[in-house]
Amino acid sequence: MTVAIDRATGKRLGDRGPRPGPVQRLRRSYQKYWYAYAMIAPVVLVLGVLVLYPLAYGFYLTLTDANSLNTARTIGVNEIEATYKFIGFDNYADILWGETAYDRFWSHFIWTIVWTAACVGLHYTIGLGLALLLNQKLRGRTLYRLIMVLPWAVPTFVTIFGWRFMLADGGILNAGLEALHLPTPQWLEDTFWQRFAAIMVNTWCGVPFMMVSLLGGLQSIDSTLYEAAEMDGANAWQRFRYVTLPGLRSVSSTVVLLGVIWTFNQFAVIFLLFGSTAPDAQILVTWAYYLGFGQQPRDFAQSAAYGILLLAILIVFTSFYRRWLNRNEQQLAI
Repeated sequence: MTVAIDRATGKRLGDRGPRPGPVQRLRRSYQKYWYAYAMIAPVVLVLGVLVLYPLAYGFYLTLTDANSLNTARTIGVNEIEATYKFIGFDNYADILWGETAYDRFWSHFIWTIVWTAACVGLHYTIGLGLALLLNQKLRGRTLYRLIMVLPWAVPTFVTIFGWRFMLADGGILNAGLEALHLPTPQWLEDTFWQRFAAIMVNTWCGVPFMMVSLLGGLQSIDSTLYEAAEMDGANAWQRFRYVTLPGLRSVSSTVVLLGVIWTFNQFAVIFLLFGSTAPDAQILVTWAYYLGFGQQPRDFAQSAAYGILLLAILIVFTSFYRRWLNRNEQQLAI
């Protein structure tokens, strides 16, 4: 075997030199991509100030017993120093396994899961049905699309306050039920009807986004696929199952994931509809707000711990969801 030798250095040709250290690699990367780093620096700075720092400080609070009585505050001209202390993971243990863990966490967690599944399921089902209708050649289709998007275009607080007035005891909804001699539920007082009303209002607010997204996905499906399926004798259900749904797979996976994240953290609907008057209808994010700002003394540490738990739950769900999607795509490719 012949080995080529560099006469100047005495090294074999083709041998790799020693791998540069991390500082040298970083310097080379900066020299080569300095313009890209300069462009993303403002974004990184803003994210660090608005996201990373509050997240890190919030996690630190979860390791303390901070509340409104022992944090630093100013009363008149007197400045009171913070007296809270480090307690480790006691807050998480109290939330998950404490004596009142079910009433304060697990009951709200179960309701949050039911709320998210029901809302996202209704968003997708109704949104897909409306998208299929609006994808047809109808007279006045543009006007129908505009009307369907209005609940999404109107500010959320306006929509929710409108629903709150309609769901009140003397509201138009109960007035209509009375006119039909039907029972009038206590939408804003009874726990079951509070939850039903919350799902109904959130469905009204969330369907337009799902409809618009799925309508865009429907319009991207090649029409020749439907023609070929029809020539092969496929009926409407078969064309929907084997052409429409596979064609919407990428759009559906994205909008469902976004819908789960948004609905799981949907603060506005529950808070503006009930405030703090419906403890059994509170989802985790509104319950965390109540602990931190809706009671006395305000429990900042427990509220922050709820926030970290919410983030962890969503990260775990997103990881499993993406892995499940990738596994299905690989199976379909085979």
